[in-house]
Amino acid sequence: MAPARRRASSAVAKDVDRAGGLKAVPGARSSFDELYRANAVRIGRLCRWLLSDPGEAEDVTQEVFLKLHRALEDGTEAQAWEPWLTTVALNACRDRRRSAWWRRVWQPGVELDESKLPGLRRDAEEELLGREEGGRIWVAYRALSVRQQEVFALRHLEGYSTEEVARALGMSSGSVKRHLHRAIGHLRRTLGGRA
Repeated sequence: MAPARRRASSAVAKDVDRAGGLKAVPGARSSFDELYRANAVRIGRLCRWLLSDPGEAEDVTQEVFLKLHRALEDGTEAQAWEPWLTTVALNACRDRRRSAWWRRVWQPGVELDESKLPGLRRDAEEELLGREEGGRIWVAYRALSVRQQEVFALRHLEGYSTEEVARALGMSSGSVKRHLHRAIGHLRRTLGGRA
């Protein structure tokens, strides 16, 4: 095991009690609970869109909140936690996609099943009518470059402004607009002008 990996494992172990739950952090526990309740569904959905694998998305979501727990435990000053969580989630998804085992194991043909995403429940009629259209949209979305997927997800799924997307991804506003324009153009061409 590489030294960096050993450090990461021991860092995770210090945050987890014997029952597998997070250790109590005096003064920070209520903040963590509030932040978790307010952001868990959103971060999970973002990870699912960026990774297209529910199991991997769940793992990455847990990693993101472990990092939040550590930050609160270490006494990190209060800040705008939502953008911080989004940035950590984006970076964790990128790390997961870059890893060698991910490229060997991941199946690019995995389809998005929106009914399994928290907060996106639909009734039976909507489910039936939207399944085929959703499949087409998912295939078109997965054909975008990784950067275009990130920009599109933050701008249109998360509702970030162009400037917020630029800050989250560490790029200029012009570059965000360019990636977004190309992504939307691809989706419109692929979906017959309905994007």
